[in-house]
Amino acid sequence: LQYMSGFGNEHVSEDPRCPGALPEGQNNPQVCPYGLYAEQLSGSAFTCPRPTNKRSWLYRILPSVCHKPFKPLEDGHLTHDWDEIEPDPNQLRWKPFEIPKASQNKMDFVSGLHTLCGAGEPRGRNGIAVHIFVCNTSMTDRCLYNSDGDFLIVPQQGKLLITTEFGKMLVEPNEICVIQQGMRFSVEVFGETRGYILEVYGAHFELPDLGPIGANGLANPRDFLVPVAWYEDRQVPGGYTVISKYQGKLFAAQQDYSPFNVVAWHGNYTPYKYPLEKFMVINAVAFDHADPSIFTVLTAKTTRAGVALADFVIFPPRWGVANHTFRPPYYHRNCMSEFMGLIKGHYEAKEEGFQPGGGSLHSMMTPHGPDADCFEKASKAKLEPERVADGTMAFMFESSLSLAVTKWGLQTSNRLDKNYYKCWEPLKSHFNPKCK
Repeated sequence: LQYMSGFGNEHVSEDPRCPGALPEGQNNPQVCPYGLYAEQLSGSAFTCPRPTNKRSWLYRILPSVCHKPFKPLEDGHLTHDWDEIEPDPNQLRWKPFEIPKASQNKMDFVSGLHTLCGAGEPRGRNGIAVHIFVCNTSMTDRCLYNSDGDFLIVPQQGKLLITTEFGKMLVEPNEICVIQQGMRFSVEVFGETRGYILEVYGAHFELPDLGPIGANGLANPRDFLVPVAWYEDRQVPGGYTVISKYQGKLFAAQQDYSPFNVVAWHGNYTPYKYPLEKFMVINAVAFDHADPSIFTVLTAKTTRAGVALADFVIFPPRWGVANHTFRPPYYHRNCMSEFMGLIKGHYEAKEEGFQPGGGSLHSMMTPHGPDADCFEKASKAKLEPERVADGTMAFMFESSLSLAVTKWGLQTSNRLDKNYYKCWEPLKSHFNPKCK
């Protein structure tokens, strides 16, 4: 597979089987090369300022309008009903989510979507949702597009070969990809597969501002990869199913051809992937503990400066060198909601119980922090330069919204760790008024 690099770039790509498929000097000629149809995909209002205007032109064998009417499709465990169960302010942790065996229950990416928590709603174009996907079979003659928002996909187990209208991407654990609003895609898997999805309504992901860090650091734009044009001219007499996630519900339409028939395209509105090992870590090198915002890979902004609808934050391998400092994450209460997942390894603040493929949610103003064992070890450790999180990749979806947990998350999944609170019970008082 080939890719082009650069975040938010104006890219130009055409399948080498049809050289010259892109019209020269205009977007919408009277007759397109090779008899193709021109179709624009807009990810922003036409009148957005140029820096935020997102659109791509696709040159395809048939336009995407050629399909039968959409009809409701069973939603499974996908939802945006945040009132189906009473709120729960407790610290929540989930054991690794179970992947069904293909011999018992074939499940592809769409049927394997399970909504864990979220807030807001897609019709008002403001909100987020956190989904878990578990699947064991590839999508065959069907694709999905999200009318509600963007999907940030974090595979944890198994590779995803994602075919999009823009081309193909192979996304492995320790990589992420973003499929932006309206883009059609299909997922091929190679066995039991699991991961996490952050969905945002009403905003697109951006690179965070660097401020005093300067021009370089964190996730560098050059390390984001965009697929190159690839098309298939394939008829599907039995019917190809196009699934739309629209206002939180699923709908399906039939057509008799593959939707991945884009011969060439150009624009700045594309799917993309990013390898997490490329993240250039910034850290404290004197004393104290820097806030986790220094590990932000992507952000979806609100209209309030510095307040995110959602941030995607990682905790990668790095050096710890701070003196006179309790180095693990500090005890904390937050006006943001924090969902954490683990791709691999052991998270430094909770080496037991928090497992790859599981997750935790610390809601607004719910206290959280290192477990008792971590506190005792870190309080007595000799402060020498040390490697932190080698072989580990934890991440956080952080939001300014107050997230509600679904019935599936609290009950049906049967993965909630009801003993989570016990990891703090061994904490004891070290207070001695006679010893400063």
